[in-house]
Amino acid sequence: MRYLLIEDNQKLAGAIVERLQLDGHAVDHADRLDAASACMDVANYDLILLDIMLPDGDGRDFLQRQRRAEKRTPVIVITARSAVSDRISLLDLGADDYITKPFDFAELEARCRAVLRRQGGAADNQKTFEGTVLNLTTGALQFGDSSTNLRNRELRLLEVFFAAPGQVFSKSHLIDRMFSFSDEASENAIEVYVARLRKRLEGSGARIETVRGLGYRMIPA
Repeated sequence: MRYLLIEDNQKLAGAIVERLQLDGHAVDHADRLDAASACMDVANYDLILLDIMLPDGDGRDFLQRQRRAEKRTPVIVITARSAVSDRISLLDLGADDYITKPFDFAELEARCRAVLRRQGGAADNQKTFEGTVLNLTTGALQFGDSSTNLRNRELRLLEVFFAAPGQVFSKSHLIDRMFSFSDEASENAIEVYVARLRKRLEGSGARIETVRGLGYRMIPA
């Protein structure tokens, strides 16, 4: 998944980015609202983590503009305000969730998973295709009597395919979903990860097919 973090506290932002990257996510960081808008003009995000008080404006105004423009990217607000009225106001403006500073990173990760799960209409953190089960929390891939733990980026790439079986994803789209602006990414990297996933899926009911000239899709084996 690709996240956009909008936070002007550099120390906190660095810690959040590091933690989410360890979980296999691509994270772009903007410390101002104008930089965040520039990021959104050129990239598609699965989730936005939004601070409220920023050097060039109020995060609530940014959130409100997004919702008025009918942009539905899920937003978790990071706030130091703990009053019930503040939390209600954020939810009414269109936030999908909020977390109050200071917070535990494990809680932030859990809230991210919950928001993305609701966005995808899922009841839990597991996705299943043709008897093959992908656990998004543990990174376990299971089918029959076989169980293997995926590396972080393998997990995030396979998550894309499990979310839309049969849909063709171009290499450029997969790069956009898996890598941030600071990452050195290429189509060769996608080919390497797809090759790894094909080995992981051997013997399962799913396989990743190359659609010549277009990209890849997951289909029944």
